[in-house]
Amino acid sequence: MTVQTKPQRRLRRRRRVRARVRGSAERPRLSVFRSNRGVFAQLIDDERGHTVVSVSWIEPELRKLDPGEQAKKAGGLLATRAKEAGVSTCVFDRGGYRYHGRVRALADGAREGGLEF
Repeated sequence: MTVQTKPQRRLRRRRRVRARVRGSAERPRLSVFRSNRGVFAQLIDDERGHTVVSVSWIEPELRKLDPGEQAKKAGGLLATRAKEAGVSTCVFDRGGYRYHGRVRALADGAREGGLEF
């Protein structure tokens, strides 16, 4: 048995989640990537292989916030952009991360913004 690094373990969890979660045009996949500096999220139509809307921590209204508040605001911003694009529901892909902290804050912000999953 080989010892796996932390990124390798996350990649295995991510692949396990992605085997079950699939996005479509009516219900795109909300994909989350969490780095040490910020959070990225996008709604992806897996059938066409296109990103519908996205949000990044580098945007001016998110850049100066603390990490938890930044993630929550990013979720709300993603929800408003999704509504403008005509998307009201999605499936949540946590990307191999545990559902707590910034990942949970982003999901809560998206729900408060009116996105259903």
